[in-house]
Amino acid sequence: MVDVGEKQSTHRVATASGRVRMDSQTLELISVGGHKKGDVIAIARIAAIQAAKNCSQLIPLCHPLMLTSIDVALELDAQQGSVLIKATCKVNGQTGVEMEALTAVSVAALTIYDMCKAVDKNMVIEAICLDEKLGGKSGHYQRSESA
Repeated sequence: MVDVGEKQSTHRVATASGRVRMDSQTLELISVGGHKKGDVIAIARIAAIQAAKNCSQLIPLCHPLMLTSIDVALELDAQQGSVLIKATCKVNGQTGVEMEALTAVSVAALTIYDMCKAVDKNMVIEAICLDEKLGGKSGHYQRSESA
């Protein structure tokens, strides 16, 4: 594990996003809350928060962090036939929170897939990426539109 003991503690923020594409009937089932397993969006949000909090247990050599905030937004996009997922993690610490934000999005997407796989085997998890990060030695990063 990288030694971050000498690094300055700073406020750090990372935002990641991704999507789960699905059939329109599956999206409608989620929208009306008709899934027999329960509220897909609420459960995916809780899964994302748990994943961010436990990131260091999932990814080898990832530092355990005392996150100060985790915000997870899930939005139904009927035009694209997908659920958009966005997670923002914050910490005051010596290392960044990119992995926590990416893990939150990934696990939210996997949770949606797991809950809906019985009704839609054609779902696709895609476009999971880091959108923005603030703080630390490398400063501010924002994904360009062309990336």
